[in-house]
Amino acid sequence: MALSISAVVLLLIVVFLLVKKSGLKGGHAVVCVLLGFYVAKSSMAPTITELTNNVASMIGNINF
Repeated sequence: MALSISAVVLLLIVVFLLVKKSGLKGGHAVVCVLLGFYVAKSSMAPTITELTNNVASMIGNINF
């Protein structure tokens, strides 16, 4: 659960920076958010969740 909250915060910061610095319009950001909600309800959601968890696990196992 902490991972998904962290990912949400990270993605929120990225979208905020894109709106402020890269010229992403607020309407485009809203469309991206709505797309995220629809993808979360689709049959692809479990696959995306598994992929995200696997990538986070790989990053967590990297020793610096």
